[in-house]
Amino acid sequence: MASRAANTRRAASRPRNDENAAPSQATMRSKTSMSHLGPAQKVAVASSSVVLGAGGKKPVAVKAGAKRTALGGVVTNVVREEMNDDAKKPLKPAGKSINAEARQPLASRQNNAQPTRPIAAIPHRAKSSTSVFPALEPSSTAMESEGDLISEMDVDSRRAEAQMTMLTVDEDSLEDESEEEEMEDEDDEDWLRMPEEEMIRAQDQLEMIRATFKDDVELFDTTMVAEYADEIFAHMEELEESVMPNPRYMDFQTEIEWTMRTTLIDWLLQVHLRYHMLPETLWIAVNLVDRFLSVRVVSLVKLQLVGVTAMFIAAKYEEILAPSVEEFVYMTENGYTKDEILKGERIILQTLDFTVSSYCSPYSWVRRISKADDYDVQTRTLSKFLMEVTLLDHRFLRCKPSMIAAVGMYLARKMLGGDWNEAFIFYSNFTEAQLIPGASLLCERLVEPDFESVYVYKKYSSKKFLRASTFARDWAQTNNVSTWY
Repeated sequence: MASRAANTRRAASRPRNDENAAPSQATMRSKTSMSHLGPAQKVAVASSSVVLGAGGKKPVAVKAGAKRTALGGVVTNVVREEMNDDAKKPLKPAGKSINAEARQPLASRQNNAQPTRPIAAIPHRAKSSTSVFPALEPSSTAMESEGDLISEMDVDSRRAEAQMTMLTVDEDSLEDESEEEEMEDEDDEDWLRMPEEEMIRAQDQLEMIRATFKDDVELFDTTMVAEYADEIFAHMEELEESVMPNPRYMDFQTEIEWTMRTTLIDWLLQVHLRYHMLPETLWIAVNLVDRFLSVRVVSLVKLQLVGVTAMFIAAKYEEILAPSVEEFVYMTENGYTKDEILKGERIILQTLDFTVSSYCSPYSWVRRISKADDYDVQTRTLSKFLMEVTLLDHRFLRCKPSMIAAVGMYLARKMLGGDWNEAFIFYSNFTEAQLIPGASLLCERLVEPDFESVYVYKKYSSKKFLRASTFARDWAQTNNVSTWY
């Protein structure tokens, strides 16, 4: 019994290596209490104890992803620590795949997909080289971007083809426009067209007279501003080109004709004289009517409204005391209201882009030409009558105001027995050969049977205007135009 008790004591004193055996009370007392620690701290303490092992011996190996607790159990929730350990390890070669996609967010998995190509990629032009001379050998960068350059060259070639197509269309349109211009040049109604030889002869005569004629500058006549006269009239020659109406605007009018325009101008002459307005007011009003009808289609009912509104605009521009809107309503015998005239004023000015002052009436040119005959009263009065006759004839829409003044002065000189000398050519810038066609048209108008019924004839048949209309009509009936040549 004694030996058996000794063996029992020796066996109890030896440590036991059974894994599943419950720990002794002494061992439990030696263990530090972990009740005051959190879960993460408990796991750390347990892991440290497992690594050291009991008695300093190496513990039994456990499966990957599991660790032993202090009580001998297995902890499997250590994925975060292993991921942290893997993050510290160097990257593996590209050949081996890392199974980390299970923990990646959805956005990162979508980004791994191949990007889709846009529907229409915008080509980018290659930047021009900073060097002036090109390199002899292509650089590696240029070789790498060769594919991009080829695509850009394709885009550039398409653009070049499109531009060539546009240029071809433009050339065709230019050819059509040139043909239209040639057709306009070949217009039978263009009586201003002269043979080329006569044009060259007239230009040579003008240049010779300008070089030899001496202008007597009247420094003491401040009204003629002799120091600035040449520059002023040169500027007026540029302006009169910009305010010329279309001489064939009646071709696209649907309800009115040239005879209706003549009736309108004749009525405007009556209104102009009735309210004693300035001569320039009449010419500006007629120019506004013709320019407006050149760009807008007007019905027959509104034709008189266009005329009275144009006179209203011209009077506001030129007169010191212009008639009121109510007076213009009275002129039309209440045919149009005040609101209609004011609305018409806005439409005309907007259509013509408020271009009123650019027009220079023939009276400005007559004042300059009259210097050649020392401002003869009879010649000037007769020329004013002849110029107002041109307002009634649509064929003179082709003439510039400077030429209308020259034609009126030339025909007045002819009727009074004068000649067209160098002084008249110098101040008018027109030779006799250039003025004869217009003068012949005026004579044809004077001898018409119904000419005495127009208001301009009645106006200048009074003593105030030296009965210029009666004298001109009698002279035109007794003299043949063919004898002028």
